[in-house]
Amino acid sequence: MTSIRKLSGIFRTSSDGLPAFPHRERWLLLALIVEVFLFSLIAPRFLAWTNLIEVLRFSVELGLLSIALTPVLITGGIDLSVGSALGLTTVAVGVAWSEYHLSVAGLVLVALLVGSLCGALNAFLVAWLRRPALIVTLGTYTLYRGVAEGITHGAASYTGYPDSFLFLGQGYFWKVVPVQLPILIAVAVFYYILLHRSIAGRGLYAIGLNTPGALHAGIPVRKYLLLIYMLSGVVSGLAGIILVAHLGLAKSDLGTGYELGAIAAVVLGGTSVFGGRGTLFGSLLGLVFLSVLQNGMHLLALPSELTGVFTGVLLLGIVGFEQLAMRSHRTRLQEGVGAKSGIRLRRRIALWGAIVAIAILAAAFPILHSRFVARAGGLPSQEIKSHPLKIAVMPKAKGDPYFMSARAGAEEAARELQAELIWDGPTSLDAAQQNEQVENWIAMHVDAIVVAVANRGSISTVLRKARRLGIAVLTWDSDADPDARDYFLNQATPVGIANALTDEAERLLPLGGQFAIITGPLSAENQNEWIACIKRQLALRHSRLTLATVRPSDDDRDKAFTETQNILKVLPEVRLIMDISAPAVPGSAEAVLQSGRQNVDVIGLSLPNICKPYIHGGSVQSIILWNTRNLGYLTVYAGWLDAQHKIEKSETLLSVGRLGKLSVRGSEIVLGKPLIINKANIDTLNF
Repeated sequence: MTSIRKLSGIFRTSSDGLPAFPHRERWLLLALIVEVFLFSLIAPRFLAWTNLIEVLRFSVELGLLSIALTPVLITGGIDLSVGSALGLTTVAVGVAWSEYHLSVAGLVLVALLVGSLCGALNAFLVAWLRRPALIVTLGTYTLYRGVAEGITHGAASYTGYPDSFLFLGQGYFWKVVPVQLPILIAVAVFYYILLHRSIAGRGLYAIGLNTPGALHAGIPVRKYLLLIYMLSGVVSGLAGIILVAHLGLAKSDLGTGYELGAIAAVVLGGTSVFGGRGTLFGSLLGLVFLSVLQNGMHLLALPSELTGVFTGVLLLGIVGFEQLAMRSHRTRLQEGVGAKSGIRLRRRIALWGAIVAIAILAAAFPILHSRFVARAGGLPSQEIKSHPLKIAVMPKAKGDPYFMSARAGAEEAARELQAELIWDGPTSLDAAQQNEQVENWIAMHVDAIVVAVANRGSISTVLRKARRLGIAVLTWDSDADPDARDYFLNQATPVGIANALTDEAERLLPLGGQFAIITGPLSAENQNEWIACIKRQLALRHSRLTLATVRPSDDDRDKAFTETQNILKVLPEVRLIMDISAPAVPGSAEAVLQSGRQNVDVIGLSLPNICKPYIHGGSVQSIILWNTRNLGYLTVYAGWLDAQHKIEKSETLLSVGRLGKLSVRGSEIVLGKPLIINKANIDTLNF
């Protein structure tokens, strides 16, 4: 107790004479108020109560991690493993439910136990063995994620949880307060007492300011570090159980990038990465600021990746202003000027920095909004209907060439129908981001939502919610649960795809032989259905063909290149590579070309524009695909019709603009048969 009192001055003034608790929270609060004001003016329905509740609900998991990381950073440490620990926890919960059917209480205990074990390992290595926190948690970041991927083989996902469990992440008290919000508040209160109302909290600040000094003063440094790293793991486990209940899904890649988001919120809230400075209130302010920024940008229909750009600019600005203020303050001290002048200067710098940042954001939002909506063909002229239908279309991954090609057709249909097209989604396969995007579109009251589903079990819940609110819901490329959407826009039936691929394989291998399939992610449900149909066709019609292996490319050309190289080395009897992911075909073709193996053919599902040089060069014999531009056109056109209830349940043929009459089979609208593309016709196609 005496040793803590001796160092009480440390908590008011740091070792360089600067205040230990700068007034950054004041400026951040001001910036948050201005941010809310701006979005209330330019973002539709931003101030709606339902939207504000959703902002809080989507902040819970990241908020828990931000709270847990605050004392860690205050001690001068870091925990990069919280996102991976969260992911491992979700997998453990999924296995516990699918294999052992534990009760809700049992699943919560499993999550907390796994989180505790993750935190205990970090605590032992950092606090007991005194290894650098950066290196330790970077290692466990990889370790925990690797264990999760090993359990699931990078593919398995777990769904089908009982309603009593899903209530933890999807339910509301009195139909207003999200169930997980009181959990966040309870954890925040606990950490507030720990940090700001306890002897241990004072010790944590002392450790961050001067660890050797804290040791000499008799502060139990090892004990306190053990505590905060252990708690970090426990809270990660708690966040994991809430995330699974929120999404209705557990898989190995959940929580990816959460550690960076949590650190950004904490640093934005005023916690120093060098330790000794920060408050829990500041971290929560940083969390809310980032959550409001992301929500407002979604409501403005701006690309989701711009949130990262603005966050990065803010963080760089904060670090730069802080360094400038510290340097100016030291200079004034050396010149004999009082500390108060330095503090005033630093406040002026922070204030002007906040004003400049807010001004930039205020100017950028309307400009970017108008540009992006105009590019999508969404803003009608004065003569056209003043309130066009809003059609929100989500690809699985915006950067995938397949979906980029489809977007051109979607924009064409939007212009033709004078509709407002919102085209957005994750930059890579991410079920959690898809759910969040749909929630934002619900808050915007769009007229139709059309989603290329990354995970059926995860997104079906939120799509049902959209349907209950009267929004037209359709799926494309891959389907959700039938009761979660009105129609599935089927580019081609799985049997038709399997027939086309296996027929082409037998044409190239008339005497039979081995072939390998390179798919996208192993968890892609539509591609897994295609593979199952291919296997059935082999048994029924192509007995001389043998499937040697199925390897993932994760829709990445470079990974497909590496996988094909490995197949050619390990399985030399393989005579054909069958890619069922658009970016995989040119990757496999390049691998075959570089190997010099002229006895290996490449076929698959891909785009003519990215495969043209390989088809003309002979390394790719043929590709099979539907017209992706037509598929994109169909997403907007069908959404526009469905939003106006112009699709009769009894219809078997549907008129879809320039596509003519398309077949309607129950709740599926079928684009047509796949097209075989080769040297004879590839130059006539442009998509």
